[in-house]
Amino acid sequence: MLRFAHHARTPRKPRGLGRTGRLRRIFGCIRTSIACLALAGLIANAETPRQVRELLHSGRYVEAVAAAQVALNNREDSEEWPLLLGQGLLTLGRYAEARHMLTNALTRLPRSIRLRGLAREVFLHNGQTDAAHRAVQEIIELVAARPFAYRDPEDLVVFGRAALLRGADPRQILERVFGAAQKAEPPLLEAWLAPGELALEKRDFALAARTFQEALRHFPDHPEVHFGLARAYAPDAPAPMLAALEAALKRNSNHLGSLLLLAEHQVDGENYAAAEELLDRVLRVNPHHPDAWAGRALIARLQNLPQREQTARDMALRFWTNNPRVDHFIGRKLSEKYRFAEGAACQRRALAFDPDFLPARAQLALDLLRLGEDAEGWRLMEEVQQRDPYDVAAHNLMSLRDKMAGFATLTNAHFVLRLPAREAALYGTRALELLERARARLTASYGVALERPTHVEVFADQSDFAVRTFGMPENHGFLGVCFGPVITANSPAARPGRRFNWESMLWHEFAHVVTLHLTRNRMPRWLSEGISVYEERRANPAWGERLTPAYRDMILEGELTPVSRLSAAFLAPPSPRHLQFAYFQSSLVVEFLVSRFGPDKLTAILRNLADGTPVNEAIARHTVPLTTLEQDFAAYARQQAEALAPALDWEKPPPALRLADSASATWAAWAAGRSNNFWVLTRRAADLMEARRWTEARALLETLTAAFPAHTGTDSAWRQLALVCHALGDKAGEHAAWAALAERDDEAVDAYLRLCELAAAAGDWNTVRRNAERHLAVDPLVPAPWRFLARAAEGSGDAALAVTAYRALLELDPLNPAEIHFGLARALHHLGDPAARRHVLRALEEAPRHREALRLLREIHAASPRPAAPPTAPPSS
Repeated sequence: MLRFAHHARTPRKPRGLGRTGRLRRIFGCIRTSIACLALAGLIANAETPRQVRELLHSGRYVEAVAAAQVALNNREDSEEWPLLLGQGLLTLGRYAEARHMLTNALTRLPRSIRLRGLAREVFLHNGQTDAAHRAVQEIIELVAARPFAYRDPEDLVVFGRAALLRGADPRQILERVFGAAQKAEPPLLEAWLAPGELALEKRDFALAARTFQEALRHFPDHPEVHFGLARAYAPDAPAPMLAALEAALKRNSNHLGSLLLLAEHQVDGENYAAAEELLDRVLRVNPHHPDAWAGRALIARLQNLPQREQTARDMALRFWTNNPRVDHFIGRKLSEKYRFAEGAACQRRALAFDPDFLPARAQLALDLLRLGEDAEGWRLMEEVQQRDPYDVAAHNLMSLRDKMAGFATLTNAHFVLRLPAREAALYGTRALELLERARARLTASYGVALERPTHVEVFADQSDFAVRTFGMPENHGFLGVCFGPVITANSPAARPGRRFNWESMLWHEFAHVVTLHLTRNRMPRWLSEGISVYEERRANPAWGERLTPAYRDMILEGELTPVSRLSAAFLAPPSPRHLQFAYFQSSLVVEFLVSRFGPDKLTAILRNLADGTPVNEAIARHTVPLTTLEQDFAAYARQQAEALAPALDWEKPPPALRLADSASATWAAWAAGRSNNFWVLTRRAADLMEARRWTEARALLETLTAAFPAHTGTDSAWRQLALVCHALGDKAGEHAAWAALAERDDEAVDAYLRLCELAAAAGDWNTVRRNAERHLAVDPLVPAPWRFLARAAEGSGDAALAVTAYRALLELDPLNPAEIHFGLARALHHLGDPAARRHVLRALEEAPRHREALRLLREIHAASPRPAAPPTAPPSS
């Protein structure tokens, strides 16, 4: 929490010093003398620019400035000393001094483009944007007039940066200018930093990472290189980013860029106190750092402290009054918190300061696309691409827009669904029906009225989904993302070989629509995800994250994250399992809140968030103090974990035994006496199945399923039991095992198909239909479930459902099109649809001797109304 210090007025002490006061004064003088002598010795030793540069790189900025100032006084004709002094003054926030010094230096060295390159930054931080633009133009003019005079690598880098600011082709600058500078011996640091920064500016993070990794070969300990690498990793690799920042700060504990990026990371995890501490460290070095004050303004906004936000923003703009980067940063981070409307307003403010600031234009375009304001969003993104063809995100998005032009659009009063045309024909209607059910249930549960349709965009290519969602083709494992009024999602075709239940995913994402609307997008990630997973389980017990043996171990081994820091668990999880556990724990917290305090309290918490109340305060207001809640929840979670199959012994075998052969003496010794151990029973059942000792295996598996009926997944005892019953010829037992698994597992397509086969043989069309539809919720792009659905529809006399199933089969390029057309014709004829004639003719075209099709054609012909005979003309007189 931010706090203003309140200073009480203290009585003024008398001027006379007592004995204690005199001693303090003497010791103060001694300390001052020692410090002066130390500084004098340092200045005497730091006689070369290299030594002062080392002071800057190690974070000893005050010492570097003092040393550079003394050296400059002795060597005013040098270009190096004003550069070093200017860098130090700029870092310390002594902007006016830096401007005065560089102006004087340029008077003495009027042809220095390196000084002008630094002067541009100094002028900007003094709010002199016109002078900054002139400095860039002067660099271009000086090089154009005397190109032979600026061939040093340092000058090449300065010229390349100036040329980029004037709209030069980035690829040519990268290859011809920065590439030439990189050939310098010894290597020049700026020759590697400049192309890395260019790649970051163009949002080509892969190229940026390669560039900074190459720079590490030459400068393994330099903090700027590690910081550049951290920025390259920041969008999608938090763990390597943190490692790079640690390396930078180990070299320079005062490295401002690294401290700012680390503070940003803490804001992402909603650890605002830690972020404030880091920003304080920056401001102790540079009390006027605009990015640090922008960070404080952001935190104040997130904590609903408008006065502090305004004060911090004013401080950020104190010197550079029209700095677009301040509002751009605040807006970008608000958008990362899913507060897109507020983020868009910030980007418009940044563009009011500088209409040519492309990062703000690009971010505004993204925000508008996420708000469903497509027309303006695509127009702005097109402008970004036209003005900067090398912006990777803009290029990706514009390419995607062209691809999406071929999508089908399905609409109703509440949804606009866009997806590839073939997939729209297969499951588009089912998706709309599911979304309508979700809307009816969830808006009623939370008392929400949605004023506008929700846009849902489904992509058959993971990279297309990632571009639409993040601007880049890298997918971070997400199946779907909700921005509020817009949902983006992977289709069942997007992850070949890795199935997921798309109906569960859409229900999850629409729950986000409701809660984000209710809170005005002001909710922490853990609560948003927790509610969505919780609502999945409420809608269908087989959906959503459930307690597993792995999660049981994590809870009992103390891996729960405190509720107050739960959002941070999503940021840099040690493994994919830890990320999934964060989803599960978040849903368990929601389940705990609802069970302990009631659903109305949860809704009240969400409504408080909409008013700007911090989440921990809102929870405490409607439940109990947070420390109490965290203790109670930990006990609740432990109780849930201990209740998972309590009849089983969950002790794991030692790591050395987990891969040991079952026949080994060491395994036998450990397993002895553990007759109800989950791992022992599981392995014994597998061994018995491998030996084809079906009866004995069945007994063990029945013990496992009775003790742990919630066991799902590829190693589920239900699945093994079904296979054993099949081997024994026990169809009833096999059916019961598959049915038990199907009730609990939302991705068990093998169970669904086998149940369809068994039920079809028995004429149980309701079971066939139920399991065919379960399969379609996982994979509607294969023929098998549609065939079973068609058979179930015909068997139960549901002609409309049969039409849907047969039409889907035609979309899947069937091997027997004659049979599919015939089945469709039969269903359409039953409904009285004249399209039946066309499909029976298509069947006969494929199979001219299809007798049933011929009979159906005659039946259709006989049932068709015949045209009335023309009236007979009267005889002529």
